[in-house]
Amino acid sequence: MKVKWGAVLQVASTFAKVVALIIIIIAGLVKLGQGNTGNFDNSFDGSMLDAGNMALALYSALYSYSGWDTLNFVTEEIKNPERNLPLSIAISMPIVTVIYILTNVAYYTVLDLDTVLSSHAVAVTFADEVLGFVKWLIPLSVAISCYGGLNSSIIAASRLFFVGSREGHLPSILCMIHVLRYTPIPALLFNGGMSLIYLCVEDVFQLINYFSFNYWLFIGLSIASQIYLRVKYPDMPRPVKLSLFFPIVYCICSIFLVVVPLYSDTINSLVGIGVALSGAPVYYFCIYLTPEMRPAFLGKLLGFLSLNTQKICMCCLVDAELDLDDAKEHEPKRE
Repeated sequence: MKVKWGAVLQVASTFAKVVALIIIIIAGLVKLGQGNTGNFDNSFDGSMLDAGNMALALYSALYSYSGWDTLNFVTEEIKNPERNLPLSIAISMPIVTVIYILTNVAYYTVLDLDTVLSSHAVAVTFADEVLGFVKWLIPLSVAISCYGGLNSSIIAASRLFFVGSREGHLPSILCMIHVLRYTPIPALLFNGGMSLIYLCVEDVFQLINYFSFNYWLFIGLSIASQIYLRVKYPDMPRPVKLSLFFPIVYCICSIFLVVVPLYSDTINSLVGIGVALSGAPVYYFCIYLTPEMRPAFLGKLLGFLSLNTQKICMCCLVDAELDLDDAKEHEPKRE
């Protein structure tokens, strides 16, 4: 798959985001150096330290770091992934962590807790308080940052649907690619449609709780499967291999983030489970049942959607053995 333009956009948006955050950090550290430490006095008073509220708070906190796994979805499109995938994660995660922590220190140096909680865009409020005539840079950077985050999510989620379909876990319509550009257009359109449905939830924090419960449940199961395979098949080839310490700790954290909210936020957790289970009928009728066993109307519907998707989007089913990069290099030149 060719993601050249998406990658260029991602680099540009990331650059703009980091520059804006560095400006905020420098301005905040200057204020901190001038003795503005009042907002840190008794800053943890009134905190709710029970396990349930801590887990729900971690949902929102970890959501802001959730881009760490985006690169995993496009592994097939990375050059030398055995080297570059772990290297990129090892470099980026400490940098992002340091930048985010220093940015929050800068925010709380200038803004009190009530202002932060009432602000719709904390970075913009910070800029209004500190940056004077150059404060317009921050709203622009926030917009670019949001666009870049959306771009990476679109690239990652569409590849997730595409590969799931190619491996036989989703209807085959989602593993179609454009005949010239090799982009998974049906998967992109499906991702956009699902996003519009999720936007029906007006409370973004409630939506994050729905998403995070399922996210940590299935990520935890994925990591647990890696531990199982390491123990059950120790001699299986592994291009990227880590100590079992890391997946074990990760699984323990995932269990905490899944089990505790079931008690402290039962309704939202049950909604999350319901969303996950809503895919079971689709899998049963569209994947598990053979074409001969499916209801006649469903077979006709899938055939109708497949045919018209190919016509409208100029797509075709992809061969799992096809090397798209090699095909692109050897395709005939058009006059």
